[in-house]
Formats: sequence, C-alpha cells, structure tokens
Amino acid sequence: MGRRYDTISFLSDYGTDDEFVGVVHSVVRSIAPHAHVVDITHGIAAHDVRAGGLALARSAGYLCPGVVLAVVDPGVGTDRRAVAVEVGDGESVLVGPDNGLLAPAVAMVGGAGRAVSLTGTAWHLPAPGPTFDGRDVFAPVAAHLATGVDLAELGDLIQPAGLLPGVLPVAAVESDGLHAEVLWVDRFGNVQLNVDPTELDSLGAGDRFRVRVADRVLPARRVSAYDDVPTGGLGVLVDSWGLVSLVAARASAAVDLAIGEGGSVVLMAADPDEGVSTRVTIGGRSAADEPEGT
Repeated sequence: MGRRYDTISFLSDYGTDDEFVGVVHSVVRSIAPHAHVVDITHGIAAHDVRAGGLALARSAGYLCPGVVLAVVDPGVGTDRRAVAVEVGDGESVLVGPDNGLLAPAVAMVGGAGRAVSLTGTAWHLPAPGPTFDGRDVFAPVAAHLATGVDLAELGDLIQPAGLLPGVLPVAAVESDGLHAEVLWVDRFGNVQLNVDPTELDSLGAGDRFRVRVADRVLPARRVSAYDDVPTGGLGVLVDSWGLVSLVAARASAAVDLAIGEGGSVVLMAADPDEGVSTRVTIGGRSAADEPEGT
C-alpha cells in the first residue's frame, strides 16, 4: 500500500453548466468517501491547455498535500497518454493527460519523482465511450490513490523526463524594449505578463514606463496597489503571484488596452524629458498623466 491522502484538488475546463463536475465528484466519493475534493477552478476556457497549466502552476504552492486531478484534455480518445506524476517525495500526486497541462505545476514544486502511464484498466470505470476520461480514468485513479493504492500499481512506470513539457513564452529584451506576452487576464481585468520584476529593473526605467500595445504607446507608472494608479491611467504592478501585471484603478486594464491572453506588449523606459501633463486616452477615458507626487 502507498500513502493515503485526504485531499483531492480538482481543476478542469468542464464549466458548471453540465453535469461533468458533479459526476466526477460522485465517482471520487464512491471510491474514497474520506477524501475532501477542493475545486480549484472549472472555468478554464474549453481546450485551453496552456491556461489550465498556468492556473495549476499558480495554485501549486498553496494546495494541500494530496492528489491533484487536472483535466483539460482536447486529445481525449486519442493515443495521448493518461499519467500520474509523484512530486515532493510522494507528498502529492498529479493525475491528468500528458499534454503539457501538468508540467508547469510539476516544475513549480521541484520536479517529478516517479511517474506512470495509467495503463492498469482494473483501476478505471467501464467506459460506454472513449471521450470522458475525467470520469472513467482520472477520477477513479485519483480516488484509488487517495485510499492508499501505490502509484506503481496503476500502470507502467515511465521516465518523468519523457513527459510532455508545457510551452510557456519567455520575455525578451530587444532594441526597442522588453517584449512580453499576456499570460492571464483575471476577472478584474488585470493583465499578467510573463515578466519577472527583475526584468523591469533591467530597463532602468525607475517608476515611469511607456507601454506599447499594437500601434498605441501609453505612459504607465510603477505602483504597489491598484488604487495608486491615477484615474484613467495605467499601472505596472508586481502582482500576488510575483509577476508583473498591467492594471487600472477599479477598472479593467484588459478592456482599456483591448488585449487578451496571448497578446503582445512592449515595455520601455519613459524618456526623462517626457512631459508630465500629456493627455492620454485609455479605453475611451481621457485623463492627464499626473506629475510625480500628486
């Protein structure tokens, strides 16, 4: 027997309009009634493996030890592998498709230990059709792990290095500034970039920037809180996940900038002589870029 787990953390692109999430919960409960299921989110856009992987990576350091059940699986029913990956010397096990979804979270917690391809069908449910592995494969496997079934019993051991990696963009400094990509837009419209705060420092911009989105160049100020952004202006903020976000005060920076996930942004240092009272228009709202200290 392996280690028993009391928590199963569940992420998917299933939404809540259909019965999918409830069915998965019930399958888990029928096998591991002692386990508590924590819903991380089911609002990942349909088929968006990258968004699911990023959400899982953001969450990984805060999840209770246990089983992580992650299903964003546009390749369901094909020959893509179903896998379980042990991390933290067995403190947790991630279960899901081998399509890059699990890889960012595995990296965030220090890499994989053992991994298996879930070929042991004795641990699955009978499947009327091949397109609901969340119910028929991943949920029962997660539940059996929670009851103490050892990882090695669930299928064939595989090399963790052979798991499909997640593909995450890297910001790059070019002659015209730091070229970044939007990783995530949260429900408040904050625009998270693939930029570490140290990369901002490399621009030598102090606390004033110019931000280019498509053919627009806008002034922005480095802030430490949303309400520090001048009305109608744009802020550059280190967010709660430790990455750089573009933000607005009590408004959606994403709407103002007309940008979404995957969009391109260039960050530049502002010219020292750049006027401090330049009128800017963001998302149809006009305001002055206020001078320092106001």
